[in-house]
Amino acid sequence: MKDRKELEVLFHKHGYTDFKWVESGEVVVSQWVRTKCMFGCGNYGHNATCPPNVPSVAEVRQLFAEYCAVVIFHFAHTVDKPEDRHAWTRGVNQELLKLERALFLAGHYKAFLLCCDSCYLCTDCSETRGTCKNPRSARPSPESMAIDVFATVHKVGFPIEVLTEYSQAMNRYAFLLVE
Repeated sequence: MKDRKELEVLFHKHGYTDFKWVESGEVVVSQWVRTKCMFGCGNYGHNATCPPNVPSVAEVRQLFAEYCAVVIFHFAHTVDKPEDRHAWTRGVNQELLKLERALFLAGHYKAFLLCCDSCYLCTDCSETRGTCKNPRSARPSPESMAIDVFATVHKVGFPIEVLTEYSQAMNRYAFLLVE
């Protein structure tokens, strides 16, 4: 892999300054996360980038084994209304996709983004990968890929907690896999 400092220059060029590097093996992938998706998330089975339209937990572990590093990007934000979260994360994810593309063009052909929330590129998701309206841009979230975001970001000292009110600042995280 090229020097991380070179990549950090690219991150800064795209406006990202709040990030940390971890080795791919430090990302916590857990079956319980997938189970919570199945039994607790309204997007399960209704989003082209959510289970069951994503790799199995075992396949996710194998995927991470094929990468050497992961960049975790931190985003803190407060919304006035619950529905405002989706518009905000849509904008964040669209910009992150530009960064993923920039890494690809810089020779990191394996660069792969896990969005900071469900995809939300479209206002109404097609529900399957086969009918996705943006198959080149749609990306899964870390949670849909069975990543224990809480445990992983705690390891590197990022803030995260369970929120009880929408007036509280959200701490969202996107993961960028880099070879």
